[in-house]
Amino acid sequence: MRADLSPKDTMQPSFDLPPPTHLAHVAQYLHLTRMVMPALAQTSRRHWPVRNDHCFQRIVLDTICGGVWYVHIARPAYKHLSPAQAMRAVQLCHQIIADAADLKALNQQSLAWRGKSKV
Repeated sequence: MRADLSPKDTMQPSFDLPPPTHLAHVAQYLHLTRMVMPALAQTSRRHWPVRNDHCFQRIVLDTICGGVWYVHIARPAYKHLSPAQAMRAVQLCHQIIADAADLKALNQQSLAWRGKSKV
């Protein structure tokens, strides 16, 4: 090693990706609820109670807010999600896709918060 270089200067650059950012979580949430989940809902294996993107968004947002989402988040929601909310929305989408979260129960709870169904 050259005397004028520190060990730090001679290290190989890291190609590890940085952790997802807030905007990346929002983009992933939108992709999952607009594209992935509606496409999965069309398959014969899924017996989900909803098929449309806005329904998935309602269920996910209501669930992470613990009530009607627009009481807690300004509209449009995707522009006003906090970093923690965006991350939780992505996590919940993945849980629903993996059948680790019961979409039917989450939908019923969402509708109950809106006075449209009973839990």
